[in-house]
Amino acid sequence: MRPSHRAADALRPVTLERAVARYAEGSCLVCFGNTKVLCTATLEERGPPWLRGSGKGWVTAEYAMLPRATHERTRREVNSGKPSGRTQEIQRLIGRSLRAVTNLSALGEKQVTVDCDVIQADGGTRTAAITGAWVALHDCFAWMRSRSIISVDPLRDHVAAISCGIYKGMPILDLEYEEDSAAETDANFVLTGKGGIVEVQGTAEQDPFTEAQLLELLRLARSGTERLVALQKEAIA
Repeated sequence: MRPSHRAADALRPVTLERAVARYAEGSCLVCFGNTKVLCTATLEERGPPWLRGSGKGWVTAEYAMLPRATHERTRREVNSGKPSGRTQEIQRLIGRSLRAVTNLSALGEKQVTVDCDVIQADGGTRTAAITGAWVALHDCFAWMRSRSIISVDPLRDHVAAISCGIYKGMPILDLEYEEDSAAETDANFVLTGKGGIVEVQGTAEQDPFTEAQLLELLRLARSGTERLVALQKEAIA
């Protein structure tokens, strides 16, 4: 039934390649099938002004899509003067997801910015970005510890994300673009390694979905994120 002939609960092939950007304190090239996102983490010596004197740091994210990441060229947002509403929503989601598993007090009054640049898009760019951003952030913190900038690891848990949806009446995991563009229901789940829910985004594109369908999508998401966390652990081992 699925264009890729995958089972309903099957992920696309997922890879997490570390240390791909020479100058970044942490980096990861994450691939969910044909979706490819470069995540780079940068240490900034000062945190945001509103945290000055608090002893706490900050983790934030920026998201962008390269012009030919899609079938047709997309105009660079820098030329329009401001990021689109979609871009702002996604980068805020990535930042919230990373902060949910970070001890900001252990970071001190510093900031880490994780840039997530979509090289190629085939559905699930935000979920791939969150999953790869965690690896880049992990390596940035390891870089800081190796130089005695921080004394303990600020990361409290893993965080990963996956898309789910109802496609031709069937709940499925990890939608590629062909499925995403035709799905009756589209949802994204951000979960921690311990199973905590960070965020759920769900939209009925056609008929409203039921509570039972939502729970089935959550079940699929838990299965998918467990496998993604296992891949994160394998990548940083």
